[in-house]
Amino acid sequence: MKPQRAWMLLQSGGRLDLLDPKPDAWTDEDLAIGLSRTYRWGGYSAWDLPLSVAQHSLAVLALRKREGKLAPRDALRELLHDATEALVGGIDPIMPLKPHLGEGFAQLDRRLQDAVDRRYGLPPWTDESYALHKRADRQAAANEAYHVVGWSRDDIRSSLQITLEPLDHDPLPLPPGMSPWEPWPPNLAKDLFLERLGELGDTIDVTETLDEIFIEDTLARLAEAFSRLPEAMRRRCRHLPTGKRGLDTLVQVEADDGSQCVEGVVVDGERNESGAFYFDDHFLVFSTEATEGGELIRCNGANCHVEIL
Repeated sequence: MKPQRAWMLLQSGGRLDLLDPKPDAWTDEDLAIGLSRTYRWGGYSAWDLPLSVAQHSLAVLALRKREGKLAPRDALRELLHDATEALVGGIDPIMPLKPHLGEGFAQLDRRLQDAVDRRYGLPPWTDESYALHKRADRQAAANEAYHVVGWSRDDIRSSLQITLEPLDHDPLPLPPGMSPWEPWPPNLAKDLFLERLGELGDTIDVTETLDEIFIEDTLARLAEAFSRLPEAMRRRCRHLPTGKRGLDTLVQVEADDGSQCVEGVVVDGERNESGAFYFDDHFLVFSTEATEGGELIRCNGANCHVEIL
């Protein structure tokens, strides 16, 4: 039986496994491209172009900010509230369809949402913040139904069951040459979304968050590989990897002459009074860089440089 797989090749060259999504599988530009090509309202519009989820996301953020000042991570959470729709393959199911998609789709969406949350360090919703978000989201839907798709005000209330009245003024700044409420071309939507994402990312240092996630994932992967080693090899190590940051030490060791560089988790060696490994003497590193199953590498601290990751 062939193993299940569901890969997407992204424009950056990254590969996203929908069955096991990793937080570092996509770039910000990949996400912006996906959202700019994912369409609201089933792709229908009274304009020449449909409305992208990228433009909708920016509108929700603008509407939410009208309710009061947002912390940078809360603003980022608003901007990325529909991020999984780009990562799942550009699907934004209309509301009546969602209950019919089944638990399998719901599980896939939850896995993607977890990857997004970890990638960008998004805080969980509180009851209050989620209520404010949903109001902004519903207000955006009322605006779009009336100004973009062409529903009447009566039908918005009776058929769509949205009680909020459409606003008269577009909450988004008008790009040059565009009319109020007009759906943006994909490249423009991508660029403006990416610009806003970058501004928020610079404020909260998303790069540092991603580095932490990479280290956590690497430690977890090394611990799993170590557990599959023969028992005789594992017994040689006094520190068994746990896969947890704070308990394991991930290092990059480079020979002084530059002839060899290895990354792995320290599994044996002397410790100082604080409990940290002492790298001026011999120590043992478990690495999977050279062999798929992993190997134990004995390092001489006197002849190498050690960087703790």
